Amino acid sequence: MKARKIKENIYWMGSVDWDSRLFDSLIPLPEGTSYNAYLIKGSEKTVLLDTVDPPMAKEFMAQLAGIPKIDYIVSQHAEQDHSGTILQVLKKYPEAKLISTPKAKGMLIDLLKIPEECFITVADGETLSLGDKTLKFIYTPWVHWPETMVTYLEEDKILFSCDFFGSHIATADLFVIDEGRVYEAAKRYFAEIMMPFRSTIKKNLDKLASYEIDMIAPGHGQLFPRPEFIIDAYREWTLGAPVNKVVLPHISMHGSTQQMVDYFIAALVAKGVQVEPFNLAVTDIGKLAMALVDAATIVVGTPTVLAGPHPYAAYAAFLANALRPNTKFLSIIGSFGWGGKTVDTLAGMIPNLKVEVLDPVLCKGVPTDTVFQSLDDLAALIAQKHKKDGYK
Repeated sequence: MKARKIKENIYWMGSVDWDSRLFDSLIPLPEGTSYNAYLIKGSEKTVLLDTVDPPMAKEFMAQLAGIPKIDYIVSQHAEQDHSGTILQVLKKYPEAKLISTPKAKGMLIDLLKIPEECFITVADGETLSLGDKTLKFIYTPWVHWPETMVTYLEEDKILFSCDFFGSHIATADLFVIDEGRVYEAAKRYFAEIMMPFRSTIKKNLDKLASYEIDMIAPGHGQLFPRPEFIIDAYREWTLGAPVNKVVLPHISMHGSTQQMVDYFIAALVAKGVQVEPFNLAVTDIGKLAMALVDAATIVVGTPTVLAGPHPYAAYAAFLANALRPNTKFLSIIGSFGWGGKTVDTLAGMIPNLKVEVLDPVLCKGVPTDTVFQSLDDLAALIAQKHKKDGYK
């Protein structure tokens, strides 16, 4: 794809990755993604904001073929999907200087072996004149690495946000058109990489509140001509209370746990509690992460395997612990054959979750009427606690 004009002397560059279905060997990409870089031509200086993932370098460098000079390259985030082609750009433009935060400088040297003499480091709030255009660099740490920053183009009121406000979507549309589609993709993206840093993201949102922003240009996904759409969504995901919802990751080996899960889903629904079950044998972990953003309760359904939880259930617990959702309650349901330490093992895997652990429901062999009654009681307890805390 060729470079695309955003506004006068401001261009999108990069690559739309239509076919990738896995990011960082971990995150599902059901709709592909894009790697966005931006070229800004001032009356005196030209700047390139970020680059692309190295596998996309050929297309990106072809977009730069007609650009005679670049004075500055800005690295807003050191991760390779944004910084990985910097060395190729520096080779083409050896006089260019690489602008980053001091912390990013060290990381870029470590990750890419960029020579130290290439760098100019900037302070939080520092500006750079391109002649008729002015860039302001704003530190936004832990979005989602410690060195991250965003860049504000003062005259055009554009916020170039790199990973902040991004979404994984491959599309020919440069700007957001279908906000419903983008909301879901952006929420998934937030859940997968931003959710562990809610408190810092809140501070960064507050920091940006004083700026008049007419457009947001992220490092992945489409540009936001209505920036309040994605800013409001981030405030909701970061600051909002949990909702009346149970996330139910589960796995079954011989059907006993599945019977309990099916019954428990019906019991929750009968009590007016929303439930999102995820069969861990087939689930999309991105969907699971997205459901965790605003769920008040997590209930893990697992059989006992070699005296502990099923490995897929352990993975779900590990994932939740890493993502640190704002969940308030947690419990476990499942079956065992001869004994084990499923509850103790899973409980020990979630030290980051500040949750109240509700009494688990475990049964030996297939569930009995007594077990089903215990599932009814657990559903009633969850509904009661959600209502008491005002979760809707």
